[in-house]
Amino acid sequence: MKRIASRLGPLELENGYPTDATVAKIFDDIDYQRACQAYLWALPLMAMQQWQSEHLTRFGAGKLDYVDYLTFQDKLGLLTANATTPYIMAFPNLKETGPLVFEVPAGPTAGGFTDFWQRPITDSGQTGPDKGAGGRYLILGPDASEMKPDGYHVFRSPTVNVWSAHRVLDPDPVKAKRLIDGLKIYPHSQRDNPAPTRHVAPAGRPWSGEQPRGLAYWEGLARIIQEEPVHERDRMMMGMLQPLGIEKGRPFSPTDRQRQLLIDAAQTGEVMARAIAYRKRFDGAKVWSGRNWELSLFLKETNQEAPHHTQLDERTSWFYEAVGVSVGMMGRAVGVGQVYLEAAKDSQDRWLDGGRTYRLTVPKDVPVAQFWSVTVYDNETRCFVNSGVSPDRSSRDAIVTNGDGSVDITFGPTPPAGLPESNWIKTLAGKGWFSYFRLYGPTQAYFDRSWVLSDIQRIE
Repeated sequence: MKRIASRLGPLELENGYPTDATVAKIFDDIDYQRACQAYLWALPLMAMQQWQSEHLTRFGAGKLDYVDYLTFQDKLGLLTANATTPYIMAFPNLKETGPLVFEVPAGPTAGGFTDFWQRPITDSGQTGPDKGAGGRYLILGPDASEMKPDGYHVFRSPTVNVWSAHRVLDPDPVKAKRLIDGLKIYPHSQRDNPAPTRHVAPAGRPWSGEQPRGLAYWEGLARIIQEEPVHERDRMMMGMLQPLGIEKGRPFSPTDRQRQLLIDAAQTGEVMARAIAYRKRFDGAKVWSGRNWELSLFLKETNQEAPHHTQLDERTSWFYEAVGVSVGMMGRAVGVGQVYLEAAKDSQDRWLDGGRTYRLTVPKDVPVAQFWSVTVYDNETRCFVNSGVSPDRSSRDAIVTNGDGSVDITFGPTPPAGLPESNWIKTLAGKGWFSYFRLYGPTQAYFDRSWVLSDIQRIE
């Protein structure tokens, strides 16, 4: 009998063959490791599957209905939402409808369409082909016949399910409402007499866009896999899922062993995702040398591909924290689009603690063509810190400015004495948090790094 030391404990071999006990131990570890990696791989898909399910069951919205998320309460279930602009979302299924027409109104909007792996099909609005002038977008399914009718921006989705996601940037509520109402969806086959597009409100109903936990994660994955084509880049992972009972064309009916491995792997996989997201180990993640602000969206390309590999860790980091990616969100164009800066630690490299008080000094002349905002999120839900009040302050708010043009934003469970409450964001004791600092329409001083954002400092 030969024994090999390993992190699994002794591995026993008889004449070179693993013993039955060793085979069982090895297969358990193989399947557990595969499930942990499959959890990370599936994060962007499972955010879409979960949100579509909430859209249909929680809000009673059809797949051709938009849900309008307007208030702080509406957005409580949305991963790292901004608190300033309205969100308008729909989750159609092209197999059910055939090619779809999406009408986008003229005006200041940002957004577009992604497949269910959250890879952009196209931007719309200011960074899309309509350039803010409005237009009709025709989205074809993966197997639809080619068509290029006049008067449409035509694109093809590689998945059956698609996400139509839009934000309205006009601060005037009347104009914003007009833009929201101008978003429409209907099958191309009904273009001559389309039914009115319904806009649904969350209306205070609690909901969650978080990826499911436990066995529900795998049940949802098994279900959505049946609907979608398998792409070449995912064939290896599909092979890794097969011994776990998840296979296209077969019902998901896990054994007790598979069920326990999957539940354990979902739990560990989420901790892996938090480590990857909150302690980024990507080259160039820091925005400024010696500061803790990081680039939150760290994909090289919107399709999640690098020259020689798919960006597994980078997409894990972003899609664990957030939903959606578009050309406009990559922060590459001066004066349009958005930049997302993230901090999970204070100036002394300590995790941000909801029971303590902090100050962020925003220097004057923030390099934005539109506005800036700072928002706090619960590090477990990745949604707004649910303190009962807005977790966000922005340059559109009535905040107090210092004499030198800078702005002090404070964070903590209670308003700090002697400081303006209008500049305070409430956090919750016993909970960790992280922050996004958003620049809407970033200008040159951001790109050349001549403007530098201060770290968040703990007030002792």
